[in-house]
Amino acid sequence: MLTRIDLRGRGVDPRRLLPRAQLDVSAAIERVRPLVEDVRAHGFAAIRAATERFDGVRLERLRVPAEALAAAERALDPAVRDALRETIARVRRVHADQRPVEATTEVVPGGTVTHRWVPVGRVGLYVPGGLAVYPSTVVMNVVPAQLAGVGSLAVTSPPQPETGLPDARVLATCALLGVDEVYAVGGAQAVAMFAYGSTGADEADACPPVDMVTGPGNIWVTAAKRLLRGVVGIDAEAGPTEIAILADDTADPRHVAADLISQAEHDPLAASVLVTPSEALVDAVDAELRRQVPAAKHAERITQALTGAQSGAVIVDDLAAGLAVVDAYAAEHLEIQTADARDLAMRVRNAGAIFVGPYSPVSLGDYCAGSNHVLPTGGCARHSSGLSVRTFLRAVQVVDYDAAALRGVAGHVRTLAEAEDLPAHGQAVAVRFEP
Repeated sequence: MLTRIDLRGRGVDPRRLLPRAQLDVSAAIERVRPLVEDVRAHGFAAIRAATERFDGVRLERLRVPAEALAAAERALDPAVRDALRETIARVRRVHADQRPVEATTEVVPGGTVTHRWVPVGRVGLYVPGGLAVYPSTVVMNVVPAQLAGVGSLAVTSPPQPETGLPDARVLATCALLGVDEVYAVGGAQAVAMFAYGSTGADEADACPPVDMVTGPGNIWVTAAKRLLRGVVGIDAEAGPTEIAILADDTADPRHVAADLISQAEHDPLAASVLVTPSEALVDAVDAELRRQVPAAKHAERITQALTGAQSGAVIVDDLAAGLAVVDAYAAEHLEIQTADARDLAMRVRNAGAIFVGPYSPVSLGDYCAGSNHVLPTGGCARHSSGLSVRTFLRAVQVVDYDAAALRGVAGHVRTLAEAEDLPAHGQAVAVRFEP
């Protein structure tokens, strides 16, 4: 089932040969630009028109009523409530250790620089609602923002045609987390609403602008985030989900196949990539895929993803070559299913999250590992990190010098100012010591 890419004996840069979903975000920007400008100019009226066009829902209000949040929490299946509470507890435990410590450095006597961490004031959190709904994404966005100390949190998620509200499990999760500002808006119009703010059906329904937008979404959400970057901060441009598995002959082909399927289930554009020096393992995984895929609920979607250009089996000379391939690929999710998996995992440089050994599947990280599942895609793990407490913090430097400390370095400041032909910079120091 998997297309095979044989890199054995080929000393080439693997990045040009590896499978990857192709998304033209630049073209999508031009498609969403008029909508974004319409929301900026007309607020609620533009959002309502776009929601009716794209979601088949005519909004009476943007904001979800408090009673709807409470009702969704009351109606939540007890088993789902218990699972969400456990997920929240584990994510809080892990993310509580991520907040950096303020540091003050005494550069000279009387001269200090303090490195402060200050939370973003207001954040808009986007939760997808397309082929699947993601109450877990509410947890992954809200918990680190709360632990960072963000003072104002708003969640938005597309309305469902049956109710005109976001999915009830999303609403219930907001309630469990104490988030009461929730909007029934999806797509590019939601990002524009957060970036510019929007009028509502009345004053209580209006959405104030935010300082930052986080959370994954489809290509239209991604395009709007790229377009509005600078107007508002963003976490990342999330593309289709992806999994890479580096495996050897010790891997169980049933596990490998099941894990490839688990990510293919998300979307026809999801990427599932196996990297191995074992052709026998590829044969065994293919056999398992032929057995497991037809039994899956979303078999058609999974088949599209596994047979698409973004998925495949990459055969390499050895595990060292496999490590080079997965570093070049920089997967959102990377599983290591090899002998000495922990040692190999600690040598990986580029991945959103790494899952070690046969009992750490990606689906554990999607829900209950305590890690965050909002991760860089499309190779962005080479330079970017997943969502964390630090996403919602800004570093602010506080410079505090007294007269003696400034006098001691004044000559150097004036010399550098003259070297850069900015004499007023030097004068701003000198004037403090003139009679």
